[in-house]
Amino acid sequence: MQIKSAEFTISNTEVSKCPLDGKPEFAFIGRSNVGKSSLINMLTSKKGLAKTSGTPGKTQLINHFLINEHWYLVDLPGYGYAKVSRTQRSSFERFIADYLTKRETLYNIFVLLDARLEPQKIDLEFMNWCGQKGLPFSMVFTKIDKLSSSALQKNLAKYKKEMLKVWAELPPVFTTSAQSGFGKEPLLNYIDQILA
Repeated sequence: MQIKSAEFTISNTEVSKCPLDGKPEFAFIGRSNVGKSSLINMLTSKKGLAKTSGTPGKTQLINHFLINEHWYLVDLPGYGYAKVSRTQRSSFERFIADYLTKRETLYNIFVLLDARLEPQKIDLEFMNWCGQKGLPFSMVFTKIDKLSSSALQKNLAKYKKEMLKVWAELPPVFTTSAQSGFGKEPLLNYIDQILA
């Protein structure tokens, strides 16, 4: 798949205010600072589409981007380390959970994981929650250019081991680098397959 157009459509915190045109949606979510905005900009080949920042937790809304006038890429707030108050965090969690469980046009959730880190409890809990809710998701490892391929293989194996304690099989796994563009084609082709 080639992304020919990517336009920002709407930002909000309420599922009821999300687009009502019935177009398929693919959500991107991960811990704060996992490199989500950089990955979205790399996938769409549009540098400033999603706002990148040195401060984790920049995305605080559900952001819809219309891709090729056919489907939405949805940028969700990161979970975890954002420097926000507890009240704000629980309201984030509520509207993210609302969006993920109530959005009928949501086809897949891409859960972003920092390839440099060993399995993080918060990521495993989030993926298990998706499983309990019957939500389809894929694992997307980011920042693979920041570590050697043997270190990457080690971390992937650790994730696999952790996941298989709970799961009968692994969801689809992608490895990416926003820096080099690695992984762009397999990810977009996967979206294409789902849309076919």
